[in-house]
Amino acid sequence: MKRQSLLGALGVVVLLGAGCGIPAGSDVRVDGKGGAATGAGVVDLRSGEPPKRTSSGSDNEVFVRNFLSAAAGEPDRAYERVKAFVAPESKSRLQDRKGSEVALNVVRLREAVYTLNSDNTTTVKITVQQIGVLRANGVLAPPVATETEYEFRLRSAALDGGANDERAGLYVVDPPNVLLLSDVALKQYYQDESIYFWSSDRSRLVPDQRYRPLAVPSERRVNEVVKWLVGGPSDWLRPGVVGLPDRTELINNATGADSRWEVNLDMSGDDRNGIDQLITQLAWSLGDLTGELELKIRNNSQPVQDLDERRTAQQLYPNADSPQRFGVYEGAIHPLDFQGELSGTVPLAPEVNRNIVSADLAVAKDRRILAAMIITGSSNGRYRLSVGTGSAPVTGVSHSDTEHTSMSRPVWLRTADTRAGRGLVVADGQLYRFDEAARMYQVPLNLPSGNVTAVAAALDGQRVALIAGGRLYVAAVNLDGGGVSIGPPRQLATSLTGLTAVDWGREDRLVVAGSAGQQAIYEISVDGALETPLRTDVGAKVNHLTAYPTNRTVRAPSGAYMYEANGVAYRSSPFERIEPERVRDIAPVPAGVRPSNPSAPFFLY
Repeated sequence: MKRQSLLGALGVVVLLGAGCGIPAGSDVRVDGKGGAATGAGVVDLRSGEPPKRTSSGSDNEVFVRNFLSAAAGEPDRAYERVKAFVAPESKSRLQDRKGSEVALNVVRLREAVYTLNSDNTTTVKITVQQIGVLRANGVLAPPVATETEYEFRLRSAALDGGANDERAGLYVVDPPNVLLLSDVALKQYYQDESIYFWSSDRSRLVPDQRYRPLAVPSERRVNEVVKWLVGGPSDWLRPGVVGLPDRTELINNATGADSRWEVNLDMSGDDRNGIDQLITQLAWSLGDLTGELELKIRNNSQPVQDLDERRTAQQLYPNADSPQRFGVYEGAIHPLDFQGELSGTVPLAPEVNRNIVSADLAVAKDRRILAAMIITGSSNGRYRLSVGTGSAPVTGVSHSDTEHTSMSRPVWLRTADTRAGRGLVVADGQLYRFDEAARMYQVPLNLPSGNVTAVAAALDGQRVALIAGGRLYVAAVNLDGGGVSIGPPRQLATSLTGLTAVDWGREDRLVVAGSAGQQAIYEISVDGALETPLRTDVGAKVNHLTAYPTNRTVRAPSGAYMYEANGVAYRSSPFERIEPERVRDIAPVPAGVRPSNPSAPFFLY
């Protein structure tokens, strides 16, 4: 008996949880780029192409999963691949688009309901979350569609249109009039990559997320990356970076053989420094590609560059020190000791290391210590900012003029030069920037929802993540002119709700705390498309979260994050509670007295 006959007239509901397959209490970390999946009905390892229409036979669920993968691959053939799944009488519902007009609506599946009809067709209703629009240039832009449900029918592809035929497979009848791509398919059939643009002051490179179809031959990788750079940065990142000069174009295609690559650009200006920066930009944007690069400007060759040597000579981030763990214990910062890890000394003098609630300590380009602390105020329930800088140990601090009823953990905006330190902090629901004298200035934000409750800064100092009204945002930072301005924030779609804490876990990933039915911690890509549960049984709301942002310059330790929930601090990799015994340089606790819990852990690097 066929599967559909067994269903009868009943609807079958398939729930598609974001954490499916992750055991409760896991401490999972996916570090590195997603590769091709294996198994029936998924990617062809040889071509990177999604499954064909007939590969699922008459299995409704596998067929729908494959239908939501069909658009994956090179954009010019997206409509052709999707129409292969559509019944001949319904193909006209999809109007072909070509080139830059091709856009895939990336969705996260919530639920699928299958109902058998009297005419032997099956009605499929899928509930989705709109994640974004994947454009032909590899950018996942914010979603345009607002639909939360799509409905279509399935019928047998057998000639008589009647009973199922395993060999004939199925067809979609009355499909959605847009190209849909599931987030699972995005992860399976695309390589997520970072390309880089210079910050607005041209002091450092800033990553921009892109997706390259696995079906694109590897020899075309250089060509695709150069086209992405010529096309400019993602819209949300644009306020903090600069693209290539106007009217820059690629002359012919980038070519390569025997580990030697040639790129020819029609680009205005002959500024030697600008050309040298472009070579560095290309070297990092080409990832781990090895070999020699010959850049030509209007057919004029520049000196050939070894890609590995250029990346070694021009590091992405200046601070390559191993991070040190610290925490707050009874109002003072103390080192945290873990076997096999570097444990340093507190870079603050004892007279300024007191009354502390939370802190961010950073090492500046000139090796100065930048210390920003939230300290208790003049009365219970009041807080103020304290800032001190200089060689360790820092002996003097300045305090903010005003006190607040709530303040987030402060964060420093790291720079590639020796300019004065600047940071961000949330106070009473508003975002403020601060300087080395602890002066606070409100930063305007164009946000549609509620109070800001958390802020985190990327290692490049040019991007921030925000939580406002329980929702997650990213935004570009512009540091020109001695101030700090934040570009229009982009909201990220996530299956978590009621978000409470965020930090940067990698240059293209965020570590986020919220609710997934119960309190959880997820890793989320900078565009919201890729989610990985890290901890699914937190048990209480996370009020403090900190991570060490691994990247292509500093790769270890992988997946290190710490958090606090219900007054107890924890660390990952391995997951464990941070006990008082881990706190160094504290007085012995008298017998019979319960020791205090360490709180507000953070990394110094």
